[in-house]
Amino acid sequence: MFWTLPTIMTWTRIVAIPLIVGVFYLPLEEPMRNLVATVMFIVFAATDWLDGFLARRLNQTSAFGAFLDPVADKFLVCASLLVLVHLNRADVFVALIIIGREIAISALREWMAQIGAGKSVAVHMIGKVKTVVQMVAIPFLLFNGTLFGVIETGVWGQWLIWISAVLTVWSMIYYLQKAIPEIRARAK
Repeated sequence: MFWTLPTIMTWTRIVAIPLIVGVFYLPLEEPMRNLVATVMFIVFAATDWLDGFLARRLNQTSAFGAFLDPVADKFLVCASLLVLVHLNRADVFVALIIIGREIAISALREWMAQIGAGKSVAVHMIGKVKTVVQMVAIPFLLFNGTLFGVIETGVWGQWLIWISAVLTVWSMIYYLQKAIPEIRARAK
């Protein structure tokens, strides 16, 4: 099931990365670049929910889709964070925490799957909350202006991205704690 509608939607998140980055190189005024990048991020991030919904609804789930979906999410988040660091809208330390955790937990999940213990590091609610906070913080930081005349998205985005970093560490600790019994068993 390589070319199903849900899988194609997942691929769009990967294709979106150079498009979102490229917006900041267009000869547009900064507020317009911010708006276009924000709208693109929100639309492409929404495909994460939609592709999963459609895969279940249309009975088009696949091992490849289950692999590609989190990879696409991580690429989109990591690329957006790098853009935000480049624009001085996100701290390098936050980006390192979030990107480092994504690499570490992805490697942990792959290893745990190889040893037949993948369920012990299955996605947990703390990981989902972390993702939601990131998916709100990033467009706020991309927009970097006043929304509806009252919401300073840059300020809110800064708070949310730091909260996301804390949740990122918390979720990493949670997953590592779940994996430690298997790690200890394999070390003997």
